[in-house]
Amino acid sequence: MGERTKRPQKPIPEAIQSMIVDTMGGRVQVSWDKESAATPFGQLVFFAEFQKVSGLFDAWVEECPLIYNSPNAPKKRDVLGTWDLSILAGHRRYAHVTGLRSDGVSPQILGMSKIVSEDALRRALGKIPEGEGTEWMRKHLFKSAKAACDTPWILDIDTTIKTLFGHQQGAEVGYNPHKPGRPSHAYHAYWVGNLRLLLDVEVTAGNTTASNHAQPGLNRVLDTLSAEQRPYLVRGDCGFGNDAVIREMEARQQSYLFKLRQSPRVKRLLQREFTRRDWADAGQGWEGREDTIQLAGWQQSRRVVILRRLLKDHLIATQEHQGQLEFAFVDRRQTKVYEYAVLVTDIQEGILSIAQLYRDRADAENGFDELKNQWGWGGYTTRDLARCRLSARAVGLVYNWWSWYSRLAFPGSRREAITSRPLLLSAIGRSTKHAGQIHLFLTPMHAAQKKVERGIENIRRGLRIVRETAEQFLEHQPWDLLVSYIVAQITRSPWSPPGTFPALAGP
Repeated sequence: MGERTKRPQKPIPEAIQSMIVDTMGGRVQVSWDKESAATPFGQLVFFAEFQKVSGLFDAWVEECPLIYNSPNAPKKRDVLGTWDLSILAGHRRYAHVTGLRSDGVSPQILGMSKIVSEDALRRALGKIPEGEGTEWMRKHLFKSAKAACDTPWILDIDTTIKTLFGHQQGAEVGYNPHKPGRPSHAYHAYWVGNLRLLLDVEVTAGNTTASNHAQPGLNRVLDTLSAEQRPYLVRGDCGFGNDAVIREMEARQQSYLFKLRQSPRVKRLLQREFTRRDWADAGQGWEGREDTIQLAGWQQSRRVVILRRLLKDHLIATQEHQGQLEFAFVDRRQTKVYEYAVLVTDIQEGILSIAQLYRDRADAENGFDELKNQWGWGGYTTRDLARCRLSARAVGLVYNWWSWYSRLAFPGSRREAITSRPLLLSAIGRSTKHAGQIHLFLTPMHAAQKKVERGIENIRRGLRIVRETAEQFLEHQPWDLLVSYIVAQITRSPWSPPGTFPALAGP
């Protein structure tokens, strides 16, 4: 017999070669798998179904005024899908898009061909005409929240600051309590109170934080609403308690509740009222009285509610005298120290109700905190102001979509993104395709898996009911049906489309 022929061995592919890694738990063989399709956002598939049933994402892509002339340019759906996915993942910079580029599952779920690069996304947003892009984003941002305006609601208006560290357009030095002296942008936001839904946001230069820069946007929001959708009242802090804003509200016959600044006439009013003893209970330790006042420049007197609360903690009073700091302990047995507020309003509610209505305004600060720290309002910065405005509204749009989605999953409570993302978005997803069918295998990472499953069950049941109802009642838009269903789940009331009997709309 002849000598056995030795066949050359094929080299092992680099992707299969194992690395021996010494860990605290022993040696582990590690290899890269660059062929399998996987994603860290496995539960995105359920949110994609939510977007498809509602029709929101498809309409947003279809009406986008982005136009490419080159045949090699990325598709509009790929650009906006990348933007949507980046915001949903909690990114704050365009550079973070690079961390999504190897996701082999999410593009397929959203109907995309690929995830575009950060440069392609920035350039695409720069090609959107500013005027058309503003109207496009306003329309869809307003559409995502206006369905909540069919029941009595409160419009909160407030301004927050976004600190800047470059040479961006509109980066001006103005009121900046967190970093005084740093340039910034001002975000004038208009909210559906307590639901934390964003109606619109105006991004302006950092030195335009005054109410006169926010009032045009407020007027535009009110003009967009029908008479039946108008808010019960417009609520704001002392920046909006001035004659110009109040006269505009009165001319529109729109109720309002604002706080007044400490002007000399307000201080004289306080001196007069503090001598009285017939203060009414205003809740949570507060006392209240009502009166009327006509400030300088006002053409008429208006109703005000004075609130005060006794400070019961241990207090120290300090004063600087000739460069030396002097202080004294406040004896609560001899001295009473109050915190106070003066509210101006035209509603006929009692003192207790007005005080509670204004205390509820503090929830708007939670919305700012969530959008700036858990979403992308603190980032997505470019040199030009136009793309900063587009990004601010896009973040608000995805934030509204996710807020409705999370309330569909858990109607009994509102969860911020830091809680709802791990519950409803995060899961290792591995996709396979066989015989023309796509299978997605999810590996949960959250310990509260039973809660996750209940939430997904609520979502799928709601979408099924709305889909079946929309097929029967073609005159109703799926998004309007879906919002009315979610509101019914929040209020724990029977659900039926407008003009139908509950028995016809399913359980």
